[in-house]
Amino acid sequence: MKTLGVIANCSKPRAASVLRALAEHAGELGLVLRASGETAMNLPGIQDEALEDVFEASDAIVALGGDGTMLRAVRERKTFNTPLIGVNIGSLGFMTSVAEQDLRAALECLRDETFVVSERCVAECSVSQAGGPGRYFALNDVVVNSGQSRRVITLDVAVGGHPVTSYVCDGLIVSTPTGSTGHSLSAGGPILTPDTEAFVISLICPHTLSSRPLVVPDTSEIRICVGGQSGEARLSVDGQVGLTLGNGSSVVVKRSAENVRFLHLPDYDYFDVLRQKLRWRGSNV
Repeated sequence: MKTLGVIANCSKPRAASVLRALAEHAGELGLVLRASGETAMNLPGIQDEALEDVFEASDAIVALGGDGTMLRAVRERKTFNTPLIGVNIGSLGFMTSVAEQDLRAALECLRDETFVVSERCVAECSVSQAGGPGRYFALNDVVVNSGQSRRVITLDVAVGGHPVTSYVCDGLIVSTPTGSTGHSLSAGGPILTPDTEAFVISLICPHTLSSRPLVVPDTSEIRICVGGQSGEARLSVDGQVGLTLGNGSSVVVKRSAENVRFLHLPDYDYFDVLRQKLRWRGSNV
């Protein structure tokens, strides 16, 4: 790989200094960097160009920030062909697996193509409602919740054409394996390893003690209908795209035909990431 696109969260305190280091390392390693907007302004000697052109011309995209930056990079791309590598200059960062101090090593791996590839599934979300249809892609999750309303909503859920139940709740999360360490985990859902071929359906504050997370094959089509007596509902895709849903609206989630490719250092281990980020230390007894 010779040409790398760069997308950064420039609001991070260390973003400017990391971008300068990136430019210096890239020059020493014979790599070409391309960037757009504020990222280009903070990369010495880099021309500002359209983000679409950056993605089109790059062999890989380097995302500097946290998981939100990775999600933005996925959302901005027109296709999922260009692989991503994330450098963590945020706080948590399950997807940004490269530590700041390993930045040069990551660039060397990209140049020499000695990286590890992790294929991540993407959820495709289709919306049907009076205001017109919509189609979105989620790397992490699709969420239907009560928005700004204080009222619970009723969500009728079917999986593979089979009715599951009507949930009275504050909301519902359909998570991919990648997103299982995010909002779904906070709602009590399980962690799925990235290669698990499944979705997780998790409830947000269900109005019953019997509701539990549901794991279904990612070959299943999940349909969520907003009940007629519900208050205002809202759709959120990866926490970055929002849409108001009226009563009777339906949201269909299924696996996209395309995957996203994450690139990691050769010693990358998913369970090591979990141990570090979730501070697993075993029993204290």
